[in-house]
Amino acid sequence: MTKAKLFTIFAALACSALGALGLSAPAQARLTIEVTGGVEAAQPIAVVPFGVSEGLIPKEDVAGVIAADLVRTGKFRALPTRDMMAMPSTAAEVDLRDWGLLKMNSLVIGRVEQEGSGYRVSYNLFDVVGGKEIASSSLSTTAGGLRLTAHRIADQVYEKLTGQPGVAASRIAYITANGRGEGQTVTLRVADADGSNPQTIVSSNEPIMSPAWSPDGRRLAYVSFENRRAAIYVQDLTSGRRDLVASYPGINSSPAFSPDGQRLAMTLSKDGNANIYVLNLQTRELTQLTDHFAIDTEPAWSPDGNDLIFTSDRGGSPQIYRMSTAGGPATRLSGEGDYNGRASYAPDGKSITMVTRVNGQFRIAVQDLARGFRKVLSDGGLDESPSFAPNGSMVIYATVQNGRGVLATAAVEGGGSQRISQDTGEVREPAWSPTMK
Repeated sequence: MTKAKLFTIFAALACSALGALGLSAPAQARLTIEVTGGVEAAQPIAVVPFGVSEGLIPKEDVAGVIAADLVRTGKFRALPTRDMMAMPSTAAEVDLRDWGLLKMNSLVIGRVEQEGSGYRVSYNLFDVVGGKEIASSSLSTTAGGLRLTAHRIADQVYEKLTGQPGVAASRIAYITANGRGEGQTVTLRVADADGSNPQTIVSSNEPIMSPAWSPDGRRLAYVSFENRRAAIYVQDLTSGRRDLVASYPGINSSPAFSPDGQRLAMTLSKDGNANIYVLNLQTRELTQLTDHFAIDTEPAWSPDGNDLIFTSDRGGSPQIYRMSTAGGPATRLSGEGDYNGRASYAPDGKSITMVTRVNGQFRIAVQDLARGFRKVLSDGGLDESPSFAPNGSMVIYATVQNGRGVLATAAVEGGGSQRISQDTGEVREPAWSPTMK
């Protein structure tokens, strides 16, 4: 396979925003999330509409947000409000026999009350089968933070019932565009995990790609062609301040934050070949890690920061390699297939997700690092840009449906799947944030 063809493959997958983005939704269009699958043994749960203090009209339906968050995981089936026999909002009002008759496993109740200029939201979680209360909490919030509070409660309920942290309070970065050709406007956006609260981070008439979250969820790194050449920026999501961190001749691509947030791995070709470099964001010291005549690109850090994985064609076809961040030899990780790329670690470091080619089709797969076993998660023809959920239970990726780009999620080990789209246009290159504190 020629270098030119390999560059074409890498560009088509790692930089798909150049050609795949078409007409998009308006600037602040909300993502639409459709649950497309779940486990057959989804747990029945009732989330009762939360009570409110007299005269209070919250702007968010807290119980509705919690129920929707739980349903999207694919592990829960929420009881419709119309089928509820009672509407308790305090523990004293609960008769678990009512919910047992409805064959519920779990029950969530709660209240929203005024607290100064904000709210206090309290909830109780009951094990209906066991006949006891198993969790309760009270959270203070502002009016604007009410929805995030509901997400946090959903995550607490999810963790109590499954033993695994939830992801409802996380966010998604993604790219969309408006128009085509020279009139195209490309936008990097961030939205809540349920598609609400979309915010535009940066817009340009030139391509934007490869968004990457900092480990604290406060910054995004990305590649922009706004000056008609590739450059890497790091942008603070609170202040909007952004710093140009790489604008060398040639390729500037694939930024990835280290687990401590102090370094940024990237691909540069400033000295001829595409190699992996690490930039210290404080000192701006640049260290070259790979030095090979092949194409080395798409770096990703291990959770402990000791290793990097990357895509390289040094063996004749694009494959996944691993090397120490201190330098040294690279070892091939990917096994089967003539194309494996765009890899990243699961949060626990025990597996990686990647794009793999199966019978000429690009799919999303997860590979167990200890056993080398690979599991294909998707069934599209041009699936790309996989990113683990912060709890490792799902992978979000970009795919094509009915001729336009959408996002999708797939469960790694049982759970739900979703399709994420906008009413018009396309969304691409998703990146799942860490859980927001």
